[in-house]
Amino acid sequence: MRRDARLGLFAEYGVTDRLTLQLKADWQKGEDAFVEYEGRGPIEIGATWQLFRDDRNAVSLYGGYGRAGEGRNADYAPPGVGEHDWEARLSAGRSLGPRWGMDRSFVEIQAARRLRDGLPDETRVDATAGARFGGGWMALGQAFGGAADGGARWLSLEASVVRDLGSWSLQAGWRQTVAGRETPAAHGPVIAIWRRF
Repeated sequence: MRRDARLGLFAEYGVTDRLTLQLKADWQKGEDAFVEYEGRGPIEIGATWQLFRDDRNAVSLYGGYGRAGEGRNADYAPPGVGEHDWEARLSAGRSLGPRWGMDRSFVEIQAARRLRDGLPDETRVDATAGARFGGGWMALGQAFGGAADGGARWLSLEASVVRDLGSWSLQAGWRQTVAGRETPAAHGPVIAIWRRF
């Protein structure tokens, strides 16, 4: 049996109306039948440039660089495997307005190519649908899919709710692998705290 726990940080800073800087990092602890580990996971810095925006639609391009850590740098790989990553990601989102009895709703899809040193290169596709309701609540449904060149495949689904509390928000949900190859069939809770500055 494999068990993994992660404490992550994701930060965004809007430099201009079109340029956003991003930082991702996490601390990991886990064990399986062969190894027990604890340490920093991958750390990634990047920037997003908004290519297009109108009242309902937005398109953006992200470029980032990642440095591997002592933890799992890919869910399908042993801890500590991997060196450097470079990612290009195209995102497109659309606001749907009030739908299904919700105050506001939206959809977003992202496609990425990740070039990896020490691990197979990857193609990823992620999708999100969300809706705000009840004055301060948001429901999210997300899908995270990908394929490593010549190897692992994965598709995970996540459902969560977010509660706004002033400049803070609390997210709670569940993520589960629903399909894959050469990757763990994982499931577990997701808890996040958001802070807007």
